[in-house]
Amino acid sequence: MDESGVMDGSQPGMRFALVFDGRGGCRTLDWNSVNAWKPEDGFLWLHLERDDPAAQQWVHDKSGINGLVALTLLAEESRPRVSDIDDALVIVLRGVNLEPKGDRDSATNTEMVPIHIYADRNRVVSLRDKAHQLSALRDIRIALMTGKGPHNAAELIALIAEKVVDHVEFSIDAMEDQLVALEEACFDDEPGSDLRAELGRLRRHATTVRRYIGPQRDALYRLQHDDASWLSAECKLRLREVSDKIIRHLEDIDALRDRSTILHEDLTAKISEKIALTSNRLTGMAALVLPPSLVAGMLGVNIDGIPAKDNPLAFPIFCVAMILMMPLCWIVLKKLKWI
Repeated sequence: MDESGVMDGSQPGMRFALVFDGRGGCRTLDWNSVNAWKPEDGFLWLHLERDDPAAQQWVHDKSGINGLVALTLLAEESRPRVSDIDDALVIVLRGVNLEPKGDRDSATNTEMVPIHIYADRNRVVSLRDKAHQLSALRDIRIALMTGKGPHNAAELIALIAEKVVDHVEFSIDAMEDQLVALEEACFDDEPGSDLRAELGRLRRHATTVRRYIGPQRDALYRLQHDDASWLSAECKLRLREVSDKIIRHLEDIDALRDRSTILHEDLTAKISEKIALTSNRLTGMAALVLPPSLVAGMLGVNIDGIPAKDNPLAFPIFCVAMILMMPLCWIVLKKLKWI
């Protein structure tokens, strides 16, 4: 609960509504105050739950946003992009939801969370699904509550982009650490199914992150060069830095995918070598017992003429001969380099 008595998420369909004081701080509004808000009251940041009926009704009926724009904000489609409508912007980005309690070391437990944004000079309306959390927005809200937040729309959009990209970096760093651990485990231990499964999860997660980071680079480049009057030169400079950082992240992800592919090939080769060695050992054992088996089979046929069948010492002599024959077979196979 904040100083106004409104608990985060206690309003139907609303996560929070903040009016900036222009000095880095804010005050919180409820639905009644949001509906009564005017641009003269200060810059408004409204964060809603996209799939909540109350939020959908407000966006369609009370927000004053164009109907087609409202449909875009509430759409399921979440591919990163930027569109301009007069002097306003519709922005779709993908952020990383870090693990609860700040666990930033779990690479494959992070999820890409879509955020839909409508921004103009006087307000920003952001939406995300009810079941998701977005760590980047929580950090910005905490900064506003402590008086260290953005002052206007341009600064807020730039800060959202920076935080989203920064949290992607945490995910990439975690994937890098996990890949290093897998590389060490692959060469130090006997590879097993758990190692292969973990490597597969890491590769799939890297592919998922890469799938959304690529379009996000294009979206931020488009935002950086938009001619909205309220986007300041300083904001565009910050967005350019964010775009450069995304390019570095894409290079890191591509390098990580290449390393994981090489590790998968090494792991496959190591398992194949192990299978081949086991097969060679089994083949060698079969070769050692093949001559004794052949002789025993010939002596076991049920016909007349079997030599020494009436000699009481025939069986002990046969056993000794078989024992002596196996080392001889071993020597021959070694000479031929079959084992």
